[in-house]
Amino acid sequence: MSARSVLNWFIGGLVLLSLIAVYKYRAINTTVFIQEGHVGRLMGNTGSVHNGIKESEWNYIVGEEVARLLEKRGIDVVTSGASIPFGNAVLAVAIHFDGSNKPCSTGASIGYNGSSSAKAMARHWRHQYGQFFPFRWHRDNFTKDLENYYGFYRIHTSKGFLVLELGEITCDRQMEWLKPRLKDIASKIAHFIIKELRQ
Repeated sequence: MSARSVLNWFIGGLVLLSLIAVYKYRAINTTVFIQEGHVGRLMGNTGSVHNGIKESEWNYIVGEEVARLLEKRGIDVVTSGASIPFGNAVLAVAIHFDGSNKPCSTGASIGYNGSSSAKAMARHWRHQYGQFFPFRWHRDNFTKDLENYYGFYRIHTSKGFLVLELGEITCDRQMEWLKPRLKDIASKIAHFIIKELRQ
């Protein structure tokens, strides 16, 4: 193979890699962005695991069902796992289940990106989910450990970005209650999102 052919192949490869990178890191624009917490992450914070149940699996199940229900209503939705793209959305939610080294010391909580509209959405979600979830909540809707959640800086929203901790997976009582209700939880989240989009 001539030097010219090798150079052409090399340039062609660089162009292809550039196109892949542009596609992969393009900014997304959507109505609703749903992050399925820890999904796809193999190292670092891979989420809680308890009695063989992985938080990331539950996050995926709930996130995909929320997306399905919203798309059924004609709402534009983008989902991602732990690798959050940059982009824009009307509102965004990250789906998580909490874990603790001290079982049954946590429960449901909400993190949000600091805007007044996100704070209002957090109050609405706590009211709605609080009527369904029978276990404890963190005292404040805004948990300090979620203050710097990396997704807040990647997805710009007009209404806000909420991190929903839906219960403690490392607490047997909560886990047993949550396990058969994952689709019900997804339905609650979808209903909440639809309501927020109408306001």
